[in-house]
Amino acid sequence: MLKSSKLSLHLKRTTFIFSNILMQDLTILIPVYNEQYNLPRVEKELSAYLEIALIPSQVLFINDGSTDASKAMIKEICKRNPSFSALHFTQNFGLSAALKAGFDAAKTEFIGYIDADLQTTPMDFNLLLAHREDYDLITGVRVDRKDSFVKRISSKIANSVRRAFTQDGMDDTGCPLKILRTSYAKRIPMFKGLHRFLPAMILLQNGNVLQVPVRHFPRIAGEGKFGLRNRLVGPLIDCFAYRWMKRKYISYELEKVDNE
Repeated sequence: MLKSSKLSLHLKRTTFIFSNILMQDLTILIPVYNEQYNLPRVEKELSAYLEIALIPSQVLFINDGSTDASKAMIKEICKRNPSFSALHFTQNFGLSAALKAGFDAAKTEFIGYIDADLQTTPMDFNLLLAHREDYDLITGVRVDRKDSFVKRISSKIANSVRRAFTQDGMDDTGCPLKILRTSYAKRIPMFKGLHRFLPAMILLQNGNVLQVPVRHFPRIAGEGKFGLRNRLVGPLIDCFAYRWMKRKYISYELEKVDNE
């Protein structure tokens, strides 16, 4: 009888541990705005990644009011692939809104983010996921960037200004390859432009952040959505917005109550 009780307890513990492992899953957010020429490649590369992902994964498109054929193409992709789903905005609300919608919709333990232009590769998600146990946000750092000289310099200046304001220590917050713990992502008070401050917002919650080098590729199709003004003037204005929000940010932690 005692052996039977010990065996039952062992099985319960094993089941609990195994179920915890299975609970680790990932929703990959892909904001889309007029990316019809990139979407066939997105479907191919994300489908290939789902086969080798470190944890069970799914894809969520956020169609940010596209005016080309993107909406129709996304619907067809989702019909063909059970692991793909989509949200469709009524109009263009911007990247921060798209990420916020994805954060709100996600029901998995982790959230990933990649741009539809695929200048980063989903295969590098596994490099980030390898650190998921110890960090609440893991962000890529683009090495050997394949962008124009003007884009690289403006990005470097913008990152320097942002670091001076936030003290987050991040070298490349604009890298469109990230993994976030969903519980932290859902607590981020998103406003327009705040996608540039995701690591800083995790640090505000006393979370841990890590940078990991990832590959970078030239844009093959479509057009970039951010010009020089978006990379310099916009981020500077957003820095002041972040400073204001940081002063007003509310954070609390409940005391754990022992069960009697």
